[in-house]
Amino acid sequence: MKEVVFLDRNSKKWKEFENLLANESHSDPDAIADLYIQLTDDLSYAQTFYPNSSTTDYLNQLSVGIHQQIYKNQKAKKGKFKQFWTTDLPLILFQTRKQLLYSLLIFLVSTLLGVVSTSNDQSFVRAILGDDYVNMTIDNIKKGDAMAVYKQEGQTQMFLGITINNIKVSFMAFVFGIFTAFGTGYVLFNNGIMLGSFTYFFVENGLFWESTRVIWIHGTLEISAIILAGGAGIVLGNSIIFPGTLPRKTSMQIGVSKGIKIIVGIIPMFIAAGFLEGYITRHTEMPMWLSWFIIVCSLLFVIWYFIINPKRVYQKISNS
Repeated sequence: MKEVVFLDRNSKKWKEFENLLANESHSDPDAIADLYIQLTDDLSYAQTFYPNSSTTDYLNQLSVGIHQQIYKNQKAKKGKFKQFWTTDLPLILFQTRKQLLYSLLIFLVSTLLGVVSTSNDQSFVRAILGDDYVNMTIDNIKKGDAMAVYKQEGQTQMFLGITINNIKVSFMAFVFGIFTAFGTGYVLFNNGIMLGSFTYFFVENGLFWESTRVIWIHGTLEISAIILAGGAGIVLGNSIIFPGTLPRKTSMQIGVSKGIKIIVGIIPMFIAAGFLEGYITRHTEMPMWLSWFIIVCSLLFVIWYFIINPKRVYQKISNS
């Protein structure tokens, strides 16, 4: 069956599903259960014959919404909060894994370009980071404390300033998706170039490992969150320029919903990164094993929650 015929035959039923989701307080449990069975059949068919279609994505979204409405705990809001972190967000991450991968690749390529550009032109780092920052860091290196920049402000002031700035960057990466994926790509490119230039600057001064063990205490969570925000922006951009068989408005609504959930999901990461940078990173004298312990724990968390866990949750829901 052609996809357009499949849509024509079932769109009325799916619209009824959307209405039930929008008016859950007036929904008939038996009607929901009956439609849920029909929807899972439609989803299975779409996954078989249109695996990469936005129709399949749309049906999966509806299916997850009804599944959550049937099984959710309505006794307390606490249950909804827990459900977001244990079910909703992981499912969104699994559905958008390709866009998250694209975001990672864009960031890695731009970081590499920053490294190569700085290695070939010593003035490049000044153009990217600014003369004041470069001169200050050179002075700190001469004084024997290359990471002194993290000790200049008060702990709380630094924590709040960095957290707010990082959240702003994440929203920019997402909102720029309105200008298609190229808008988000621009934000990722700028941040990647900065990281690459910044990293090679310390390599050039023989401080790669010293800078790495200090900067990545907070950078592991911070950079990961920026990449995830970029993925959210690409989801939004793709929903606009690649609506598939869905009306562009519906496709965009789905893209916005997914992107916002990802952004909400990474805000705690920015808060944690800001706390680490404001209160922990400044202690450059801490034992090396402790620095690497924090970095490795942060990296393991990112890998588990944002890569491994989404697939596990999706498989659990699919088999239930």
